[in-house]
Amino acid sequence: MEKARLRAFQREQATAKTCMVSSFATDFLEIRAKEPSVHVLVIPGNPGIVAFYKDFVEELYENLGGQASITAIGHISHSKKDAERGRLFSLHEQIDHKVDFIEQEFQHSEQSLVLVGHSIGAYICLEIFKRLQKKVKLCVGLYPFLTLNKKSMKQSAIGYIARSSLLSKGVSSFVSFIGSLQASVTMGIVRRLLGPSWSVTAVEATCGHLLWYHTMRNVLFMAMTEFTKLSEEPDWNFISAKQDQIAFLFGVDDHWGPLAHLEEISKRAPGVALSVETEGHTHGYCCTEAGSFWAADYVANLIKTKF
Repeated sequence: MEKARLRAFQREQATAKTCMVSSFATDFLEIRAKEPSVHVLVIPGNPGIVAFYKDFVEELYENLGGQASITAIGHISHSKKDAERGRLFSLHEQIDHKVDFIEQEFQHSEQSLVLVGHSIGAYICLEIFKRLQKKVKLCVGLYPFLTLNKKSMKQSAIGYIARSSLLSKGVSSFVSFIGSLQASVTMGIVRRLLGPSWSVTAVEATCGHLLWYHTMRNVLFMAMTEFTKLSEEPDWNFISAKQDQIAFLFGVDDHWGPLAHLEEISKRAPGVALSVETEGHTHGYCCTEAGSFWAADYVANLIKTKF
């Protein structure tokens, strides 16, 4: 643990900022390299709060030797400030938002663009890749959520809550109540609920950005639209056509991306780079220092191999 803290202290710090993308306030975390040949764009899962990925972004930058710029882009209204006044955004709208950002920021860039998506972010990356095939050079999915797992009771429960406006409002109200308590009380509750393995970064991200009514409503609304869209089969034709530019990292016991999905990909698109993490990290890798460091090392090695 002391080694991890020293490592975190010594590395380059990511800068947090909020900018407008297609008229929507958007949270970013980024580290800019002086002379980058590669730009890595990190797409979060759901919740799409970039603060969860601070350790990952900083470690990835270090592992790439400061030769690549790293940017993590948040989902609209998955943040502390309710800039959109309660509006709810679907999966499709969040995808459009990321495409708009790339077209806005990388239109004239000659840097190779690498997409790294976590969970539903992996699906978003594939959809971006479809629209911007000349721009994207590599698409990496970490613990990918690409299609529904009908055997998962957790997914069924989340889907049931997300489909119900009444339940979604109730959960969001309860979450915002916890967030409204004295800061020390809120942090104590969050630490107790999440457990000791969660990093300081993840606990602060939860308390600072997730425990708001509008954020939780958007998390659940996006989940509802995810479940509707991901009831369909993945686009195997596209994955097969671009298999040499796609990589997926699966977990051993991950209901969002079970190993049965890995086996299906290996049959349909055998050229996709498939890996299984066996170090005991979880789907929410970004919520622990060890998981963030391990995933950053995996992505860095992939990029070094490709470039």
